Amino acid sequence: MTGSEEKTVVNGLRVADFDFDLPAELIAQQPPAERGLSRMLLVDRASGSLRDASFAEFPAQLNSGDLLVLNDTRVIPARLYARRTVLRDRENPTGRIEVLLTEPAGENRWRALVRPGKKVAIGERLVFPAPDGDVVLEAEVLERGEFGDRLLEFKPVDDFFAVLERIGHMPLPPYIRRDDADADRERYQTVFSRERGSVAAPTAGLHFTPQILDALAARGVEIARVTLHVGLGTFSPLRVERVDEVRLHRERYTLSAAAAEAINRASADGRRIVAVGTTVVRTLEHCAQQAKGCRLQCHSGVTEIFISPGFQFRLVGGLLTNFHLPQSSLLMLVSAFAGREQVLAAYRHAVEQKYRFFSYGDCMFLG
Repeated sequence: MTGSEEKTVVNGLRVADFDFDLPAELIAQQPPAERGLSRMLLVDRASGSLRDASFAEFPAQLNSGDLLVLNDTRVIPARLYARRTVLRDRENPTGRIEVLLTEPAGENRWRALVRPGKKVAIGERLVFPAPDGDVVLEAEVLERGEFGDRLLEFKPVDDFFAVLERIGHMPLPPYIRRDDADADRERYQTVFSRERGSVAAPTAGLHFTPQILDALAARGVEIARVTLHVGLGTFSPLRVERVDEVRLHRERYTLSAAAAEAINRASADGRRIVAVGTTVVRTLEHCAQQAKGCRLQCHSGVTEIFISPGFQFRLVGGLLTNFHLPQSSLLMLVSAFAGREQVLAAYRHAVEQKYRFFSYGDCMFLG
């Protein structure tokens, strides 16, 4: 498909074309009782056939020589609660402010979403107490953006992330309508998480256990790891009507030398590359675009890649993914990989069969 043909396909689609009906009771509020017990919908892209399965069957869907690519990012406890040092808000007399860190923005600086944010002004100082009441972090508001976005500069501390571990909360997505619990510290992380920096989990990876990883290795499946730090933009609503007007958030990634070499070998050999999650798809396809037909090289960077129907995939040949929100960029990515009608038919089947949706929900494998 040429660039002009790709643009024509995208221009004909509206965000509303990626809608589907989802009963609220199918949105998973808790993880499965045990990791790895999720259901899995198998989608054959060639025939369009669907089969209900369990994630325990995932290793059987891969072949010896397949390359499975994981995202090893680690979620930080990015939801904090602050007090205003000047109490001027009649609607919030206690001065309590929720601060959700979204991405680092330089030394001691973070972009964040604040709530309620209407009156948190530039120049205001926020203090962050520990459970015992001692103030352990302080920040000044440097910039004010739309929809509660702020740029904060924190007063330097010896170990910022250690403080986050002490006072922070896991940033569960907004459709999980409960406070985070102690169990979320472990269950909202993959078993292979390593590089801290995400404010949302790469949820397709949540299903894996050490035993399933061992079973994959025993089948001769090669495993590589990339890092993409997931931002809260993954949950942000698309505030446009047409797909060709969508502009996505930036996300930071790293492609290691080992991962680049594994991907280059698999691509040269014609072996299938299977992505675990849309974050891996974004990383691989962005890197492939940057390489312009050459071998991938070790590097770090940021990606704003938007993948929607008409996109020409260069690397990914299989995809394990959770079920995504209606009218979301992630649903568009999956539709680009397997076709919009086929994906929406699979979603209708998943609703009829009462699959669990979103971050703590079930998954689908598109082979």
